[in-house]
Amino acid sequence: MLDRVWELMTIESEKIERVLVEALDQILGIPFKVLDDGFVRVIDYMGSDESIVQAARVSYGKGTKRVHEDRGLIRYLMRHRHTTPFEMCDLKLHVRVPMDCWRQWIRHRTASVNEYSTRYSEAIDAAQATLEGEWREQAAGNRQGSQGFLSPGRGSELSRRESELQTMSRELYEDRLRAGVAREQARKDLPLSTYTEAYWKTNLHNLFHFLALRMDSHAQLEIRNYARVIGEQIVSRWCPIAWEAFLDYQFQSLQLSRIEQSVLQALASGNSEEATKLAASFGLLTHGPDGLKRNRERSELEEKLRQFNLPIPWQSEG
Repeated sequence: MLDRVWELMTIESEKIERVLVEALDQILGIPFKVLDDGFVRVIDYMGSDESIVQAARVSYGKGTKRVHEDRGLIRYLMRHRHTTPFEMCDLKLHVRVPMDCWRQWIRHRTASVNEYSTRYSEAIDAAQATLEGEWREQAAGNRQGSQGFLSPGRGSELSRRESELQTMSRELYEDRLRAGVAREQARKDLPLSTYTEAYWKTNLHNLFHFLALRMDSHAQLEIRNYARVIGEQIVSRWCPIAWEAFLDYQFQSLQLSRIEQSVLQALASGNSEEATKLAASFGLLTHGPDGLKRNRERSELEEKLRQFNLPIPWQSEG
């Protein structure tokens, strides 16, 4: 009996090796440049595609070594929104990002964060500069978005004045420090283009949520650049099977509401009149003095119909 107990204790105390991902180890600590003076780099990680599989099959002990079976399971988990196994993987990043971009980033409250403090240390002497051809126009139909660019002539003047403002703000900040003003107060007039740095640690499930929002074409360009580097340069190396599943079932997938499914079913049956009646009954075709009123839900449905090369039966009414 004692021999059996000792045997079980020996088995349970066997050393378990840490999961290593060679492709990610090759870029540990290497900064990937973003914008003019920003970067993202991996500090540490835990887990891999194999960890996701093992978490899902915990009652079976160590997961299968057959890659195609692992791929099938991970894709099933992603497809059916079984998120817990993806939480078994953690990633810690070191990022340098402009403060206005960081404001959007920090809204994702599912990460552990430690940011560079301008109360304890002098502010980073770098601010994001905008080239003359990079000034974007306000989008007409989206209050928080942009579309197109200003002319290079106009952009040149804006870039020149931006440089003057950033230089003046930095000089004023440093004058205050030399005068003995506390760092916490001296910083108050620094522009939002000033770079900050942070350690940002999150699990893979929450990271995918971040990437789905911030890689999207509707996200602000600056944070979209960071998200693309994280996804395409880092996550694709770290958990390539999960990354592929994320692209297929989340980022590049098409979600259809109950209303949209009803309209599509009518169109697929060749019944355009019924599709229009359904859209009207759901409140998508409200009329005003100048025709159809703007409706964001209808606009999104119309875009999906275009992707399927289907007609928009009520378009002549607009």
